[in-house]
Amino acid sequence: MIFNEYPTRDQMMVELAGVIAGELIATLDAQPRASLAVPGGTTPGPIFDVLCKADLDWSRVDIMLTDERWVPETSERSNTALLRRRLLQNKAAAATLIPMRADAERAEDALDELSANIPDPLSVVLLGMGADMHTASIFPEADLLAEAFAEDAPALLPMRAPGAPEPRITLTARVLNAAAHRHVLITGAEKKEALDKASQISDPLIAPITAILSGTNVHWAP
Repeated sequence: MIFNEYPTRDQMMVELAGVIAGELIATLDAQPRASLAVPGGTTPGPIFDVLCKADLDWSRVDIMLTDERWVPETSERSNTALLRRRLLQNKAAAATLIPMRADAERAEDALDELSANIPDPLSVVLLGMGADMHTASIFPEADLLAEAFAEDAPALLPMRAPGAPEPRITLTARVLNAAAHRHVLITGAEKKEALDKASQISDPLIAPITAILSGTNVHWAP
């Protein structure tokens, strides 16, 4: 783990957006397309606001979520809707959105369809972490927790957990770890304490975040 501390959240968001833009540009210089997987929720919103204005060839960038709640895009809980509002704007409106939700009652019924579009490997992954030490939708006590860490895991898994009000769909640790560039974004004392606790536990079945920390840049501001 490479720990990066910032004096303020605003500075962290701007600087991290610049780092991610630079990684996408470097990828596009070396290959035809680049890919970016990002979390939902409110924390990364300021990064999206800056990143979407970055001067790069967004028409060659694929954007997707690291995980999604299995709710329609019309729901206020939809991370896809949030992504459209905050990241797929300005210059980034030219990017291609890779869906993490399909018109199916259960995530299990859409895995093959959704998995077929996921770039392998991903260029850049941005993750968050909960106070319970989950990342993406890989939660402690989730029904398919062990499967999410398997070396031969599929790209996507449905996930249900006590800490998640709705069923979820998530990228597995195998796909997250294969990304060329990995970042974890956390804010506040509670999340810092959770990260320190996870580092001491070093057991992904208890602290799922530990499955993707090796070689990953962690960015924290109070």
